[in-house]
Amino acid sequence: MLTTGKAILDVANEHSFAVPAFNISDWAMFQGIVEISEETDAPLIVAIHPDEVKHIGREMITGIIQRSHHASVPIAIHWDHGGTYEQILQAAQYGFTSVMIDGSLLPFDENVALTRKVTESAHALGLSVEGELGTIGANDSYAEAGAATIIYTDPDDAVTFVEQTGVDSLAIAIGTYHGFFPAHLKPELKLDLLKEIKGRVGIPLVLHGGSNNPDDEIAEAARTGINKINISTDIKVAYHNKMREVLGNDPKVREPNAIQPACIDAMKVVAAQKIELFGAAGKGSLY
Repeated sequence: MLTTGKAILDVANEHSFAVPAFNISDWAMFQGIVEISEETDAPLIVAIHPDEVKHIGREMITGIIQRSHHASVPIAIHWDHGGTYEQILQAAQYGFTSVMIDGSLLPFDENVALTRKVTESAHALGLSVEGELGTIGANDSYAEAGAATIIYTDPDDAVTFVEQTGVDSLAIAIGTYHGFFPAHLKPELKLDLLKEIKGRVGIPLVLHGGSNNPDDEIAEAARTGINKINISTDIKVAYHNKMREVLGNDPKVREPNAIQPACIDAMKVVAAQKIELFGAAGKGSLY
């Protein structure tokens, strides 16, 4: 059931839960994420960052799209953190059904202008659009490029931004970091800020980051306005930590079909916990 991000998130918005957007970087990870989504009957957004697009190639994206058509749960293929208008056109050519344009580091007016241009073109092509307002911290070289510190989303700006761009969903900054949260700071979501923004814009809101934020805060955010939560670090750490364990120091361990199954299983445990935490388990029946 390949569909758009808007089709998935509008239902999540109506029923007050969050859909996981899992960033995948290889075929085994993708297969595992689809399997656990089907096992838990949870809608799925497969997020692929431009760097990941370069890594896996267009041909694998074609395979991802074909597998998604045959899934028992709704799946959107989402271009994560697009930085330019040209990238969004590339996403459309590749068959993505959802795109994010990240102009969060631009001055407000420039962010609005870029996001509006992307939204107009993407909507004409049948794609849904996520914008971003405010900046999410970045703590390591593998995280998204961004501000070293969080710049919280202003509710007044959020209203103006949504009205002037026509985006289908909005990523907001309420207290998360890409990558692991800095050790010297206390992870804490501004849930009152989330509720104010949600009450004023109404559309699905998105949470980027979230590693190290307390589960009870994440669950509350999913119940009170966040409808999409991006997960990358947590599943990749689980996957590759298990891979290190399987490989050990034995040079005879070399075949992917002997190495990857345990890694997929470890990743699926983490993914299942996120699906349950976000309230997405069993929600496939709503579509």
